[in-house]
Amino acid sequence: MDYKVSFKNKSFRVRQKDHSLYLNDAPVKPDISQQKPGLYHFIHNHKTYTIELLGRDENSQTILMKINGKKCEARVQNKFDLLLEKMGLSLDRQNTLSHMKAPMPGLILSIMVEEGQEVKKGDPLLILEAMKMENIIKSPGDGKISALKAKKGDSVEKNQLLIEF
Repeated sequence: MDYKVSFKNKSFRVRQKDHSLYLNDAPVKPDISQQKPGLYHFIHNHKTYTIELLGRDENSQTILMKINGKKCEARVQNKFDLLLEKMGLSLDRQNTLSHMKAPMPGLILSIMVEEGQEVKKGDPLLILEAMKMENIIKSPGDGKISALKAKKGDSVEKNQLLIEF
């Protein structure tokens, strides 16, 4: 398990490996106990926290909670999200787009949009086969397709321009 958590304008890496927990690559041994479903008692570095989980939004990858009675929100990115971010296809860009580049080398199996089409964040744009896996590339924001720079059957390289908005 490998996650990036963003909380109150700070980001940190949480990793679980071999039954141990790491925070920014430093081992931690928090004392956590569940009081009831969604309510936890947490002790770390001699500080006590009461954490109440209020909800989770899978689309925005956020968790709404109360920590010691104060509402807050944390964004959680998993291993796949971190890989997309590393490849330059961050899913939390501005709401408007200017272009879409190939996140990895591969073969375009299908293009699901056409020039002039309006797209919203999360709409599927194309299917890119890479390393024998079919990857549905979705729109990271809202926009209107102004030009398709690739077609079905094209082999593309990483960062090759695919779509202009």
